[in-house]
Amino acid sequence: MAGKERLLLTGNYAAAYAARDADVDVVSAYPITPQTTVIEKIADFIASGELNAKFVRVESEHSAMAALIGASSVGARTFTATSAHGLLYMYEVVWWASGARLPIVMGLVTRALGPPWSIWSEHADFYTMRDSGWNLFFASNAQEVYDLLLISYGVSENQEVILPSCVGWDAFEVSHTYEPVSVLGREEASRFLPPKGSFKPSLSSEEPGSLGNLAYPPEYLDIRHTMRQASDKVLGVFREAAVRYAKLTGRDYSGMYECYRCEDADTIIVGMGSIMGEAYRAVDNLRDEDMKVGALKLWVYRPFPYEELYKAVQNVDTIVTVSRSSVFGSMSPIGLDFASLIASRGLDAKIADYVAGVGGMDVYAEDFVGMVKDAHKNTGRNVWWVR
Repeated sequence: MAGKERLLLTGNYAAAYAARDADVDVVSAYPITPQTTVIEKIADFIASGELNAKFVRVESEHSAMAALIGASSVGARTFTATSAHGLLYMYEVVWWASGARLPIVMGLVTRALGPPWSIWSEHADFYTMRDSGWNLFFASNAQEVYDLLLISYGVSENQEVILPSCVGWDAFEVSHTYEPVSVLGREEASRFLPPKGSFKPSLSSEEPGSLGNLAYPPEYLDIRHTMRQASDKVLGVFREAAVRYAKLTGRDYSGMYECYRCEDADTIIVGMGSIMGEAYRAVDNLRDEDMKVGALKLWVYRPFPYEELYKAVQNVDTIVTVSRSSVFGSMSPIGLDFASLIASRGLDAKIADYVAGVGGMDVYAEDFVGMVKDAHKNTGRNVWWVR
């Protein structure tokens, strides 16, 4: 089985190795804490000859995405990474990338938004992309960063999809923490990835055209509807790609989420990212108290895998949703998604919606234990968990 080379890597270095093994053609990015070491490592690969790619140096994140839009439009395999306000600065062209149907892959080191300035993790930046048409995945450790980025190329460059993908991971807890990571290397990765040039570029010298012209309402509707049809195929393509990846590596993401001790659970904690390790510890502690609790960690966030998640929660009494994001005047993003799942499927489960880990605050197993016990008493309101 492939993936036998084990390296000690941070989450950011794992992302750089994924870009190297994907054999990307063009990289463009602007440094921002805590993303910077992703780009520094890729620059090392290019300088040493390990990666034959063009690094386009730019003056801003907006220009970084604009450069990749140009490169991807003519068929190049592309990569960038950013964080927090860097993503917001490139936000206009993030939508251009998806609307133009370009299979760009981006890493997002999640970070709280200012003011006040913060460099620690929160997922508010990630959630700003919910409706942008990008495929959104989330990694909870360095191995998942590497794996999900490679799978992203398998999804984005699929001819039935041709949409950009973003993989998020937590600042510092994942981005700067060293862990053992199995990497494929370029030759093995090429056995999984689509052949370079397999997707038809938007622009070519043989068929001169333009990109991003004014569209009248019927044309705009048709373009957006076609984009939605492509998005509807993403989950099937992801599953197929993940199955092939599992055969190559033994690491299986085809379920789109990981469920821990969920088999007989009447209560499930749902979240994503690095804090879910503490959720698993909380499950063990609560099981010791004879409480039937499980935990569900999302890998795929958009498109939202309704059918797959329905199978996980259809017999559950209480769903404890935990979003690592400041929200005001509403349920949290994950809480809203599960509320729509319950409503659309006619389930009776109660949702207890929590916000935790804002601005990089640690979330411990004891916090998840407290949320579960609180959930069994409260009426399902949105709660900021403040210690």
